[in-house]
Amino acid sequence: MASNKYDVVLLDIEGTTTPISFVHDVLFPYVTNNVKQFLESRWDDPSVQTHVRALAEQAAADIAAGTNPCVAINLDDNAEDVQRQVLENIELQMRADRKVGALKALQGYMWRFGYERGELQGVVFTDAVDAVRMWTRAGRRVFIYSSGSVEAQKLIFGFSDHGNLLEYVEGHYDTRVGAKVDDTSYTAIVRDIGVCPDRVLFVSDSIRELQAADKAGLQTILSVRPGNAPVGEHTFSTSSDFTQIPL
Repeated sequence: MASNKYDVVLLDIEGTTTPISFVHDVLFPYVTNNVKQFLESRWDDPSVQTHVRALAEQAAADIAAGTNPCVAINLDDNAEDVQRQVLENIELQMRADRKVGALKALQGYMWRFGYERGELQGVVFTDAVDAVRMWTRAGRRVFIYSSGSVEAQKLIFGFSDHGNLLEYVEGHYDTRVGAKVDDTSYTAIVRDIGVCPDRVLFVSDSIRELQAADKAGLQTILSVRPGNAPVGEHTFSTSSDFTQIPL
């Protein structure tokens, strides 16, 4: 639950600061619709090859762990075959909505090109923008914790429909710190920020994430937004307008 005493606000993105529809109807299709041409045209780019190697390592780990579905990526094959394997791997992972780092990193790399070309623009709820500005003016520190990569987070806020909002965000965390449904992830974030858990307010649309944060001692608020999945019965405070969250 939330009280009126907090120094830090930790925000989720999807379904919290940003509509779920933006992620699922804009960002994800941008990758699936463009990844083939993107890889073919930039195959020799060292950055692309770094992402390909990371995907291959993840695929090998998935096969070793018996993860299904998965597609092996044999980097010793010719470029055409490797590209086909990479595309199949990405398609399967995105269909399963996996949150693995290698996939998220490639998505973020592709999205940067889209944002810089004006093909993409981040969407942030107006009340979330106003609240972030309000919190900052009041001396509260704002951080982001999302399953999307840190780069992807910065792109949404840096190229948003309200302009560049990064000046209001002190730091970003992704699943490299741990799974969002694991209380130790929140403990690690709080330790990194350097505050007591009970001085941090976490806002998310996920009951499981809020339960993990609550277990770690954080204050919590459930984000209620159009398009969010039903959550059933719960005991968390809720907000559909972040400007109404008491300072």
